Amino acid sequence: MTRTLDEANRAVSTIMSMPYGVARSAAAEQEAARITAEGPDEARAYALFALVDSYTSTPEAEKAFLPFTQLLRWWDEHPELFDGSDTHSLFWSFKWMVGLLARFPSVPTAQLDATLDDMERRYALAGNGTSAVAGERFAWLRAQGAPGTEEAYRTWITTPRDSFSDCAACMPAGQAEYLAETGRVREAADVVAAAVASGATCGDEPAGMESLLELLLLDLGDAAGAAAVHRSAISHLDAAVSKEIAAARHVEFLARAGHPERALRLLHAYPEHLTVSDSPGERLAVLTHVAVGTGVLRETHADTPVELPGVPARTVAELDAWARAEIAPIARAFDARHGTDRHARLLDAAWARQARRLPVELGVLAAAERAATAPDTLPEATPTSLAGADAGSPAGVDLAGVTAPGPGADPVAAALARAELEPDPVEASAAYLTAARLAEEAGRLEDAGFALAEAAQVAATLGDDEGAVPAFVQAVGLLRAASTDPAHVGPVVRAAAAAQARVGDVDAALAAVERVLGDVARPADGAPAAPTPELSEELAARRAAFVAAEELQLRDVRARLLATAGQHAEGARQAEAVAEELGRAGLPFDAAHAFWLAGSALRAAGDDAAAVDPLRAALEGLAAVGARADLTTVADELVGTLRGLGRAEEADAVAASLVP
Repeated sequence: MTRTLDEANRAVSTIMSMPYGVARSAAAEQEAARITAEGPDEARAYALFALVDSYTSTPEAEKAFLPFTQLLRWWDEHPELFDGSDTHSLFWSFKWMVGLLARFPSVPTAQLDATLDDMERRYALAGNGTSAVAGERFAWLRAQGAPGTEEAYRTWITTPRDSFSDCAACMPAGQAEYLAETGRVREAADVVAAAVASGATCGDEPAGMESLLELLLLDLGDAAGAAAVHRSAISHLDAAVSKEIAAARHVEFLARAGHPERALRLLHAYPEHLTVSDSPGERLAVLTHVAVGTGVLRETHADTPVELPGVPARTVAELDAWARAEIAPIARAFDARHGTDRHARLLDAAWARQARRLPVELGVLAAAERAATAPDTLPEATPTSLAGADAGSPAGVDLAGVTAPGPGADPVAAALARAELEPDPVEASAAYLTAARLAEEAGRLEDAGFALAEAAQVAATLGDDEGAVPAFVQAVGLLRAASTDPAHVGPVVRAAAAAQARVGDVDAALAAVERVLGDVARPADGAPAAPTPELSEELAARRAAFVAAEELQLRDVRARLLATAGQHAEGARQAEAVAEELGRAGLPFDAAHAFWLAGSALRAAGDDAAAVDPLRAALEGLAAVGARADLTTVADELVGTLRGLGRAEEADAVAASLVP
């Protein structure tokens, strides 16, 4: 039976809300095929656009050309079946296609010229503005290194904006890249800085433009500015839809700024970016930034081991040689198509950047210690409600209902209130450190431990794991010295373990987790809390549930640490056991994530067949709680696993299950 238009549109809208990946693309393929075969015809444009959109931000981007052609043909045959949104989507996707074609050197120049001319003709017939066409003409001339690029740039930036213009975040980034390439670095930095200050965002921003700005400031010799931008950029990286180029820029920045360990850690955090790209153009950009970084690193870390899946390199020197060998033929292919030496010149400029270095202090806590204010010079805190601030309290301290103290208040409370109200992370950390120092001097070791843990978590969130780890360790020591309830020490130990794992100190993290697990499982009096005159039956029950939940969370972290340490099978075994208990404890979301860990660990152990069931369990759990973003990410892994096992029908069924 043919679905109604509303039913079909709801199905496509569900797909459009999913994160990009193989599961979304598979679901979009099925939905487009179904609507094309069964109708309703009024939904076909939306379904085809969803398929184009699903492909363009994935390594399968080249597949977007076919559904775009089908969408364009459908428009030519039945424009009456396109509503206003469909029409806008069609013309917007023209921009994607021109840009995507340009990133494949195998596409002839004549084909690109014809596509761009067709875009201009169709925009004119539809009465659209000319901003998008001007932007694509400039980008295509720039890509070729062709005469007239500067004139095209001026035309683009002076053309009135319209509904098809690049967004307020993407346009400045494109401007700045060209300005920097043509030697106008100060102007480029000013353009991006203004966009960042405006708060402009989109799917890839501000992570992308901040990663560009940090490099521009490095070239301008602004170490303090580069440090501030880098901290912000790192905090935004994981939220970006496409983070490949931004992460590669960070590798270059960290190497040139004097942080080889951080650069290598970032490489290992995103290893797939070295081998998987949406196009040769993106791959060239990513590997060039990485090679600039490895070119710096090999001077002092040539023999440092690397282990990057799909990359035949075992040391930094080998990685550098491999990246440059991968880059060269791609650059030659682009220059051959364009009949210019633009990419050869860009590579020469990139290799020259290796010599332009600037020490940049990135330690959040080191900067915070210098900025920490003495208690008698602390600004008076304004009485302001902090209700709800617990959501942003990194170490998990519940601040709901707390009020910033007024004049003459407890200096520890004043410092904590200042930290919670301070938007600058370094200043916030400085206030937390001040609170910790004042509390310790007053003998309030528990307050000191939690304040220090907050400072450590701010640092960890901004990439300063080297500073965060010793602060976390000290915080845990203070909490133990204060005989703090182990169930409240647990969240701090878990946060510390994540930072320790990132710096490669998994053994220390495991030892700390094991110790607090033992403390949680064995209360000081040898028995769980029972009702007393001071502790009602209800509170005793709530206390017992809290302790049990924390024990499960600690066991989950232990399983993750084991998997990180390469003990994949044992990590998977423990994760599945924890998942079952989390489910029985009424924590379905946490249970699903534990099953997900088990499946991923089994895949890492090379046992894809055994990974299927825990991944299915994770999928079912996430579906039950409506966690759609995580649901699609797990579905990506499950679909990929099933396809690798030759179980294509099951993979298709998983994709189909994502759409109501």
